[in-house]
Amino acid sequence: MRFFKLNRKLNFKYIFGEIVLLFIGINLAIWFNNWNSSKKINEGKRIAISKITEEIENNKLEINTVLKNNNTILNAYKSFKNLYDGNTSRIKTSPIHLQSLRNKYPDFFSINDSIVLSDGLYLYRGTTHINLEIPTLTEIAWNTTTTLNITNEFNYECLYQLESVYNLQRRVQSEINKSAEALQRGKLEELMIILEFINQLGNQLKVDYDSINKNILHCS
Repeated sequence: MRFFKLNRKLNFKYIFGEIVLLFIGINLAIWFNNWNSSKKINEGKRIAISKITEEIENNKLEINTVLKNNNTILNAYKSFKNLYDGNTSRIKTSPIHLQSLRNKYPDFFSINDSIVLSDGLYLYRGTTHINLEIPTLTEIAWNTTTTLNITNEFNYECLYQLESVYNLQRRVQSEINKSAEALQRGKLEELMIILEFINQLGNQLKVDYDSINKNILHCS
């Protein structure tokens, strides 16, 4: 009878090599996963910053239009205010003065008829027209960024600036909505006060918009 002896020798170098390779493989997998996650986060930040910048630029254009229109209305009302005869559908002035005002503000007061008064004055009956710019200042990009928690990757100073500018934007939007309500109720004096306030807030908002667009690339 033969007895076979099984001679098993452990190859420690091979085992050690396998362990090292396994360790390297696991770390590479972790690194790749982290790199992939970091890439997705950075891409998300890039898109968010791009969309917020675009949104702010569009809102700034809307504010510029509102402020320009408000200034025209305020100046026109100031020029016509002392000419009104009891209400905004009657003005008392000379033809020359009226023509100069209509050249500056052609759409503010339309004339239906007139009555000759004394001293070269006329009583003009017509309608005062006030056309407000009522935009919707959007914050879709900002809301989407916060909903997706991308703002967690922004630094504190950037977040503070962004939150401040959108809060001010909401105040401006609120006053714009109030101006429309005042016009609908025919409260022109109240409307002029609101328009002056919108201009004050709007000019500050434009400064804040410019500051955000200058610094937003350094948010992360």
